[in-house]
Amino acid sequence: MSNKRSGLFIGGLLVGSAIGALTGLLMAPRTGKQTRQILKKSAEAVPALAEDLSTSVQLQADRLSESALVHWDETLIRLKEAIAAGLEATQRERQTLSETEATETSPSPERR
Repeated sequence: MSNKRSGLFIGGLLVGSAIGALTGLLMAPRTGKQTRQILKKSAEAVPALAEDLSTSVQLQADRLSESALVHWDETLIRLKEAIAAGLEATQRERQTLSETEATETSPSPERR
């Protein structure tokens, strides 16, 4: 069943394409010679268009790359600053805890 459906689909696709091509040729506002000339000029312009597109894409890629590097450097700097601040806070917390423990473990004058 599956092969029959795919065969029908491909057959319909081919018939539809043929009908569309024939209709396009019959309804075309230009002669065949004019159409071929236009197609030839378009085909000749494709390499230049492709080169322009390639250059444009390369420029955009370079800009994105530069932007990513700038943002990466900024992010790396902020990350280093955050780590340094975290280390300082940890050291202060440890110092506060050790001072608190020292105060709690030393005998007070009232306990003597």
